[in-house]
Amino acid sequence: MKKITAILAIVFFTVIVNSGTALTRPTVISIGTGGITGVYYPTGGAIAKIVNKKKNENGIRALVDSTSGSVFNVNAVMAGDLEFGVVQSDRQFQAMNGMAEWKKKGPQTDLRAVFSIYPEAVTLVAAADTGITSSLDLRGKRVNIGNPGSGQRQNSIDALNAVGINYETDIQAESIKASEAAGLLQDHRIDAFFYTVGHPSGAITEATSGARKVVFARIDGIETLLENFPYYTRTTVPIAPYPGVLNKTDIETFGVRATLVTSAKVPDYIVYTITKEIFENFEEFKKLHPAYTNLTKESMLTGLSAPIHPGALKYYREAGLK
Repeated sequence: MKKITAILAIVFFTVIVNSGTALTRPTVISIGTGGITGVYYPTGGAIAKIVNKKKNENGIRALVDSTSGSVFNVNAVMAGDLEFGVVQSDRQFQAMNGMAEWKKKGPQTDLRAVFSIYPEAVTLVAAADTGITSSLDLRGKRVNIGNPGSGQRQNSIDALNAVGINYETDIQAESIKASEAAGLLQDHRIDAFFYTVGHPSGAITEATSGARKVVFARIDGIETLLENFPYYTRTTVPIAPYPGVLNKTDIETFGVRATLVTSAKVPDYIVYTITKEIFENFEEFKKLHPAYTNLTKESMLTGLSAPIHPGALKYYREAGLK
């Protein structure tokens, strides 16, 4: 179905080149995101909002798909079922290099980067009544590590491995979506959950606002993680957006960046237009979510391990960013 959209996009591109005018009926492109309580979904919405303001002029209409996350988005983009996907920078690296979920498939050589968006912190939320204050305390506990197809699942496993905890044998691992974890924590059905997310997050707000008091637990072994994985960076979990959490200070952790990816098969004009609209409406875009507060145009070109799509690269060169 989406491959038909790609064919239409090529036809649209040809008309643009030959006539210099946009079609009256916009080409529809889809952006894969994540669960509706995370930051990926509103990020897709923010991109679509900026792009769709000029849909009649540019001939592109963006739609937002809620998906299971980074791994799904990479695979769907590679299959032609999505034109764009919001993906963790570590998953972009792994897909490009044929690692993790892509070991059998091999390197996803048609994957292309568009831009980076905001930092995502690996956040460990624990019920205060469990006594969990750090990742070292998770042994024997009921812990959600994230659903298959999400980017955060491998982050959770890496964090556990860094302190010598095997998720298959040393904890009672749950594999549910992050959007469901807050409710399960408040219902006493799990003791803690990992979530790789930009802050503030609706799911974290839900977790910290219930009757059951919670803390942001410290993640130990960060130095080991930074040494072993080139795509991880040091970051913090802020407490200011979450008045219900019991912590008194921000928590140091590790993280990745949320990035927008596409396929080499998506026409240059479409990627160029998406990139140009976001960068030329940068201040408006920044206001669409608190996670973008510290965003700069320069930072949006960091954390990209796949080749930059020629359409995006054309704009960056025009703007003097590359």
